Amino acid sequence: GIPESIMSPRPLQHPKPDQITLEGILHALSDPARLSIVRELFHARCKMNCSEAKGRVHDEMPKSTCSLHFRVLRESGLVVGKRKGVELEHELRLADLNARFPGLIDSILQSFERDRKRKRRP
Repeated sequence: GIPESIMSPRPLQHPKPDQITLEGILHALSDPARLSIVRELFHARCKMNCSEAKGRVHDEMPKSTCSLHFRVLRESGLVVGKRKGVELEHELRLADLNARFPGLIDSILQSFERDRKRKRRP
């Protein structure tokens, strides 16, 4: 048979709440696609996989690129990922983030929304 080590997926890396850094969060959110994914997770208040996130952000990115974005978000501590069959579902770590950096995510997302509305005006 196939060795168990080949069949079992790699464990997901998530920082502990006290290991989440401001630098990591700001780096992860410096990419517009990742910022849009976090915005969607924030408003949806539910778990999403790559396909669902891509559909919500209306982006034509390949699934591999979406997976990379989620890895950056996961390793920064912004999201937690859990395997569900062959899919990875991600959820925003809002409680951990607010405990460590109160109001930061709300502030960033409010600014993002204001900028988006300003850009849409003729």
